[in-house]
Amino acid sequence: MTTEPTPQINDSPDLKVVPNHDASRYELWDGEQYIGFLGVEVLEDGTVDLQHTIISEAFGRRGYARTLVTRVLDDYRQRGLKVRDTCSYIQDYMRRFPFYRELLATTPDPRTRG
Repeated sequence: MTTEPTPQINDSPDLKVVPNHDASRYELWDGEQYIGFLGVEVLEDGTVDLQHTIISEAFGRRGYARTLVTRVLDDYRQRGLKVRDTCSYIQDYMRRFPFYRELLATTPDPRTRG
């Protein structure tokens, strides 16, 4: 029996994912220090388009993007939401962690209707 890989994330109690609805994104903070964000767009069918993952250069290559994406996807799973993986980081994440692929929307993108 094989098990799917699970993402290793930073579980620091000071790390917080904060929704910023005005800016259409989720921000990652370590205490008072801004680390980065995951830009999103809620589509007319309720699907969430994950558009870009940006981590400040000073925090790059330390697993912060993975932590941010994992926490957001876990929240979406709990809320029963579906996502689109426009962001190349999210596409790679879905390949590496198939457990999250069930969140991918299978319906046509409402923005492409003629």
